Amino acid sequence: MLIVISYTNPEPIFRQIMEQIKIAIASGDLKEEEKLPSIREMAQELKVSVITVKRAYTDLETEGWLVTRPGLGSFVARVSRSDLKEEKRNEIKKVLLDIVDTAAQYGITAEEVAGLLASIENERKGS
Repeated sequence: MLIVISYTNPEPIFRQIMEQIKIAIASGDLKEEEKLPSIREMAQELKVSVITVKRAYTDLETEGWLVTRPGLGSFVARVSRSDLKEEKRNEIKKVLLDIVDTAAQYGITAEEVAGLLASIENERKGS
């Protein structure tokens, strides 16, 4: 599993690890019941503290993404793809609300924001 840590990213390292594991699970790169590297192995591979990886794994377990089996390690939990999609949709909605609010402060309408989004999508399709 490839996790890339950015020390210039303002997001804490444990959250970067969490987000990349979540993406790997959501995309199917990590399958249900698949074993993750041990906390020590992950820490060595990423050149970060064991405490940092432990925090990421513990938080992922609390959120239902991982299951830890004593003596065996951490495994990908059974997660519903539709639940993941709905959770991400809600996160995106919050971000879009912030964008629309910020745009409104500068006289940019929601329709203009939607147009920008459409233009971004067209650019992505073209490249």
